[in-house]
Amino acid sequence: MSIILQSTVGGFSAQFMRKLPLVEQAMREHGLDPAEFVISKDYASTAAYPIIGPFFFNYSVFFGAETFTVTEPNDMVFLDYFFRRVLAADGPPEVPRRPGLIRRFFGWMAQPV
Repeated sequence: MSIILQSTVGGFSAQFMRKLPLVEQAMREHGLDPAEFVISKDYASTAAYPIIGPFFFNYSVFFGAETFTVTEPNDMVFLDYFFRRVLAADGPPEVPRRPGLIRRFFGWMAQPV
């Protein structure tokens, strides 16, 4: 099964549809089931000038009880963002903390003269 796609603005681009199987394969390799995901595409806001149309779209991703929405200018920018999220580590890397000012001061004071 593949990711379920929904759109209120005329569907997804052909390039998006060609690249989607690669993202689904990466999801499977990372232990995610693409069939559990729904991607919905909507206008981000109404256009100021109806002739021009909107410049951005809201992409909402639903999986299980979780959801998130990203506003992007086109399908491929969103797909790149989504692909990076699929490949991302479970949590941010742990960065060693630098001692605070007070701790550094007391450490400096505790050194022998």
